[in-house]
Amino acid sequence: MLNFIGELQKRSPLIRLESFGKSEEGRSLPLMILSDSPISNPRDARATGKPIVFIMANIHAGEVEGKEAMLHLSRRILFGDLKPLLGKLIILIAPIYNADGNEKIDVNNRSAQNGPIAGVGVRENSKGYDLNRDYIKLDSPEARALINLCNRWDPHLTVDLHTTNGSYHGYHLTYSQPLNPNTSAAILSYHRDKMLPAITRAMLKNHNFRSYYYGNFPRFTNLPTPGEKTRWEAFTHQPRIGQNYHGLRNRLTILSEAYSYLTFKRRVEVTESFVEEIFKYAAANALEILQLTKRADDETVSGFSSNKTIEQGVEFEMRPLPKPVDILIGEVVKVKNPRSGKDMTAMVEDKFKPVRMDDYGIFAAKRSVVAPRAYIFKPEKNLEGVIEKLVQHGIAVEELTAPLQTEVDVFTIANATRAQRAFQNHREMKITGTYQKESMTFPAGTIIVRTAQPLGRLVCYLLEAESDDGLVDWNFFDSYLEAGKTFPVYKIMQTVNTASRLISNDAR
Repeated sequence: MLNFIGELQKRSPLIRLESFGKSEEGRSLPLMILSDSPISNPRDARATGKPIVFIMANIHAGEVEGKEAMLHLSRRILFGDLKPLLGKLIILIAPIYNADGNEKIDVNNRSAQNGPIAGVGVRENSKGYDLNRDYIKLDSPEARALINLCNRWDPHLTVDLHTTNGSYHGYHLTYSQPLNPNTSAAILSYHRDKMLPAITRAMLKNHNFRSYYYGNFPRFTNLPTPGEKTRWEAFTHQPRIGQNYHGLRNRLTILSEAYSYLTFKRRVEVTESFVEEIFKYAAANALEILQLTKRADDETVSGFSSNKTIEQGVEFEMRPLPKPVDILIGEVVKVKNPRSGKDMTAMVEDKFKPVRMDDYGIFAAKRSVVAPRAYIFKPEKNLEGVIEKLVQHGIAVEELTAPLQTEVDVFTIANATRAQRAFQNHREMKITGTYQKESMTFPAGTIIVRTAQPLGRLVCYLLEAESDDGLVDWNFFDSYLEAGKTFPVYKIMQTVNTASRLISNDAR
């Protein structure tokens, strides 16, 4: 792959290559920068006034067609029919995010999918982390490098390339948008009401590929149970996963899932076509995308700094679309992998049938809390990891330079529950409790994190005591989490002017 990129560089002045980080085993993580004038840094990219579109592949290194598709597309963009895109877009491509997993190619990995017959890499990185579950806790060097890339380049649109597992549907490719209800309503609406319907139509018209929102039948069963009323279900709203995380950053994002049971060649083709249509849509709607993301940032800042009440969900549920839809159910056959001798599952492309069912494709908050104007906590040693994570996410963090006396909401823990089983080397925590108002004095050096910043929605998700996927969940506050104790992060519900200095200024 690196040799291929090197050959592109020899033949074109329109590509730059940087390493955006190192893998756990020390491999360089390449980032291709494609533009119609030499650009090698985010400042110059922003100065062009063009949307920055970031494509990443191989986060799960057994799902390899995205890597191949992006090498194909980069060649077409530099030398072929897609070169005019560079007049409208800055394109970033990270073709091999999980570089360590990629090198563990084995014919027995993901053996049920329809090729490539010589094997693929593994889902996790070399420490066993699923990189698409690491967007909040940032345990892996790969995830920290990726979020640093997002802080530096601030792409307006991110596309994450995958392959499905599970249900036998009739689509060549499925996709998802941000699903967390705490995301900007304008961002959510733009995906579902405008951008993705247009790309779906273009996929069918221009490439004859069927596509729809990602989902599965209940319990990830391959096919609906005969006689049982079935439904189509999206995956999760949690920002530990990429498309939900980017949504909380006020940015557009699309998850792509090529159908696992297509042949490998066809999976590369459909992924390439999907990204091509995304590029074309972004180029045709460049100004609209720039204005939408800028407005989402501005409205986040103004909303959290106003006197109006803003609620943030802490418990969520999956809900159906207003009306049932026709979901295409597909047919598959078993074929033998000549290398492994194992059965692969192969899609019968022209055999599918529509079945009307409820599409549980959206999420809603079951319970919400009022967002504060700021979170504040004392500079205790046990909270250094919290500060580190906030800074890694690019959040503006301040410390008081003079004492502050103010009224705060104090959360008293009623119950703390630790998960029975470990997940990603963590046993997730959940706490419940009640708030009461109290006047407190905070010394100089106290940490204050205001929500009136572009990443304010992410701030709330990370620091809210009862957040279902925040820093409490991932064990950053464990030494404080006992019934009867006070949660160490307090909420300032009113605007407060105080002497402070910025200790992190990576935020947009």
